[in-house]
Amino acid sequence: MRGLRQLLVVSTMNFRNLRRRLDSSLVAMVGFAGVVLVVVAILSIRAGFQATLVATGSPNVAIVLRGGSGTEVNSVLGGNSGFIIGQAPGVAQNVSGAVLSPELLVQISLKKRGSGAESNVSFRGITADALLVHAKVRIVAGRMFTPGLNQVIVGADATRLFQGLQLGDVLRAGRYHWRVVGVFDDGGGLHNSEIWTSLPVLQGAYQRGNSVSSVYVQLANPGAFDAFKQSLTHNPQLNVSVQRESEYFADQAGGLSLFIGIVGGIIAVLMGGGAVFGAVNTMYAAVAARTPEIAMLRALGFGRFPVLCSVLLEGLALGLIGGVCGGILAYLLFNGFEATTFNQFTVMAFRFAVTLRLLVLGILYALIMGLLGGILPGLRAVRVPIAASLRQT
Repeated sequence: MRGLRQLLVVSTMNFRNLRRRLDSSLVAMVGFAGVVLVVVAILSIRAGFQATLVATGSPNVAIVLRGGSGTEVNSVLGGNSGFIIGQAPGVAQNVSGAVLSPELLVQISLKKRGSGAESNVSFRGITADALLVHAKVRIVAGRMFTPGLNQVIVGADATRLFQGLQLGDVLRAGRYHWRVVGVFDDGGGLHNSEIWTSLPVLQGAYQRGNSVSSVYVQLANPGAFDAFKQSLTHNPQLNVSVQRESEYFADQAGGLSLFIGIVGGIIAVLMGGGAVFGAVNTMYAAVAARTPEIAMLRALGFGRFPVLCSVLLEGLALGLIGGVCGGILAYLLFNGFEATTFNQFTVMAFRFAVTLRLLVLGILYALIMGLLGGILPGLRAVRVPIAASLRQT
């Protein structure tokens, strides 16, 4: 209890004297805030990208690709694949039969709004059952395309990102011209960056016969996946890979997520080192200014431990204030900020996500920086000889 009372007295004295060294303390806090702002902003890119891909997938839906293809862009399945897949155990059924969606995915080049730079866009051919499998998709403007006609519906993000994708516009792709008749939203997922049309028309435009890129399958229940996968992978008529839709899109995020995590870690270490160095200088200056006070307290019987802890508490306080300020700025500036990236050579839109977890991690990192910034100055404070310090008064 005696040591705790001493710590309280010394810490109170330190915080009361903060006004006399406000300039140097602000420098340290701004440094901590800057580090947290940058690190949280970078990691929010990864969080937003992952959230977009995860929002696209469902554990109740399986995606079937050609074996070894890895992605829809590289996959080609024969036209009879859908019928065989629909006979597998675990497939949901309705009055029309198996609930599945054979789909063709091709890439087209369009100009981006503002810059005019050309980028790839996913152009997907679907059937009427696609909306049963992609349950989050909703038409938010216009109407659904008419099967068999050169009409398209466009994802909400694609409409904002690219030229010529407004309602009523006509775009040229493949051998045909296509009229935009509707805009859809899939709940913030990857498909928001795509263009959809009738599967037979897209097959004809790109001379794909009756082949498709993938088959999306609604499962009877999530537990039916293992039996469904085993049935298809052991079927000699097929050469396919089977994944849950949620796992497939999570895997697509893996490479970019790892890259952003590494870059964010490097920046955190480099900037954090600079912030700690600034905090060390700030705390050294504070300790030097209070050397006579510390010596007087030591002469009155205050122990070294309360003095050391008071310096560390000051560093933690500066880190906490800087971390909270940096986190608030990161949230206000970057949360929901729209950006684009390439996923398998296709532009996709996503939004930065400054999550509670990232804010907590940023504040914890600021506290660690503040603690590290106070260790050396605190050790110096308790090692200065009492007699020599008292002679400075």
